[in-house]
Amino acid sequence: MTTFYIQQFGCRATQADGAALERQLLDRGCTQSPDPATAAIVVLNTCTVTAAADAQARDAIRKIRAQNPAARLIVTGCYAQRAPEELASLPGVSWVVGNSHKPHIPNLVTQIASAAFAFVSEKGIVIPSEATEGSGLVGRNPFFPTASPDTYSHSVGAGLAPSSAPQLAEILQLGAPSEPAQILTGDIFAHPEFLSAPIQGGESHHTRPILKIQDGCNNRCSFCVIPYVRGKSRSLPPDQVIREIQFLVGQAPLPVSVFSSASCTSSISSISSISSTFPCHSAREIVLSGINLGTYGRDLSPRVEFIDLLRRILDETPVERLRISSIEPQDVTQDLIDLFASTDRIAQHFHMPLQSASDRVLAAMHRWYRSEHYARRVDLIRDHLPNAALGADVIAGFPGETESDHATTLAFIDSHPFTYLHVFSYSPRPGTKAASMPDQVPAQVIKRRARELRALAESKSTAFRKSQINRTARVLTLHRDEHSLNEQTRAAYTPALSSNYLRVQVPGIHPSNQWQDVLITAEEGNHLLGEPASSCSELSVPSVL
Repeated sequence: MTTFYIQQFGCRATQADGAALERQLLDRGCTQSPDPATAAIVVLNTCTVTAAADAQARDAIRKIRAQNPAARLIVTGCYAQRAPEELASLPGVSWVVGNSHKPHIPNLVTQIASAAFAFVSEKGIVIPSEATEGSGLVGRNPFFPTASPDTYSHSVGAGLAPSSAPQLAEILQLGAPSEPAQILTGDIFAHPEFLSAPIQGGESHHTRPILKIQDGCNNRCSFCVIPYVRGKSRSLPPDQVIREIQFLVGQAPLPVSVFSSASCTSSISSISSISSTFPCHSAREIVLSGINLGTYGRDLSPRVEFIDLLRRILDETPVERLRISSIEPQDVTQDLIDLFASTDRIAQHFHMPLQSASDRVLAAMHRWYRSEHYARRVDLIRDHLPNAALGADVIAGFPGETESDHATTLAFIDSHPFTYLHVFSYSPRPGTKAASMPDQVPAQVIKRRARELRALAESKSTAFRKSQINRTARVLTLHRDEHSLNEQTRAAYTPALSSNYLRVQVPGIHPSNQWQDVLITAEEGNHLLGEPASSCSELSVPSVL
């Protein structure tokens, strides 16, 4: 029985891709390993937003190879799309699969597991196992589109596969991890389809399933490589979004055709081998994710607005809480804030990338707003939702950023009610305009500015946590593990998450995916302590939500 492990890096959209891949492999009869050291196949789902993200992936590859030299390593994701040759040159890597061909990974794992017949043609890779030919899988499941003519498949140092290529099994030398890595990638802009797969919830012990409803980006921020590795903005049709959510909350089964798949343990898998066409558990909170979520639906015909999708979800599904991942400030409108404020079924949580508060730097970044516009959004959110979480991405050391620009950003953050920050040290991304800009900031200066931003972020986060003490909150219990012990008392606790994105420790051992009303009693480290509100019923306390 084939064992696998998926190591995740990067954003929620990447995590959603990984969760979908995990579900497909489990449904094929593969077994998930608890760690990469015990897996036969390890998939690394990479990020390339910064040089540090690239380095993290390379370090992980080296460590996994040292721990488990017999494992077959498949590297995919954004780094694999951007620099496949670079990754393929690393010892231990068997396959590099770009985002353009990530949907082929389940078939590839089946191929590695069974050494089934496959071949490479001049028009791309085809893996015609008995199961895929007979199941109607190719072309029906949105996670398995057919191969396209732009496919780039070769062995490092061997050049492109010839038109009369031999069987893939002969090229791959499937039983030998030391063979040269194979590359499977192509032009991401030649893929207008939305590449996704259904998830069941519970993947990687996640209580809150992440549903990717949008991918790609049409913006061209001068520092950002993501549009070049994710492609054009494209959206999951609204009817399919509704069906996915209805499935995740246990309201409706997933269509049977989604589960038609090859098996890791046999040449073909029947529907009866799948445990259930209902989710592992009925999700109470679902996270909607995308690369540029606010542009959802603009590529569809007829065009769909993101806010209209949210209204449909609230009207047509019983989901108890939605959470929205990162959304650009220009897409945070008065109507959207009003919708958030009108219901407790949308988490009070906004993550709006800022990047800089210097208008001069924002212009050089090709950002579509200025600090005054951003500040107005923040004020609107705070006026309507005074306890909402407000997070932002900030870049330290963009080319040409002066000490005055940096001070402007620090002052802006200090004067506005941010509750957390994601601070990125600028690093040149190949192919971006910023990489060739003059006045690159020295590394030691970038490091110091990032340190100052992180110190300010921690101060803001601490102040927000303390402001919630003596309030009540409805929290969702999360998966606990053997490390869920209070650092001071060593008593068992269950981690939980509030609507406004605060981590809360609830005393005792509780099942995951349950609502708890708690009284916030104290702050400890980067989380809060909460007591069940029923035990504090004699107290009169204000409510967070």
